[in-house]
Amino acid sequence: MGSRVRPWRMEKLKMAEQLRENSGDDFLMECWADDPALTIAIKKLVAKCPQWGIACVDGVRVNWNE
Repeated sequence: MGSRVRPWRMEKLKMAEQLRENSGDDFLMECWADDPALTIAIKKLVAKCPQWGIACVDGVRVNWNE
């Protein structure tokens, strides 16, 4: 399923980057789990948006408050 919805997800991630608005933890986790290509995009996105409180540590996505 991951590659079929990749264009829509990629567009949503690009919009989140432009607006600096978190598109939702559920959405990010779904993308992270379903599509390895989007994992790279999410890593770059959370690095640009530290206000979200999300980080990628050793390839694992974590919330700062955990």
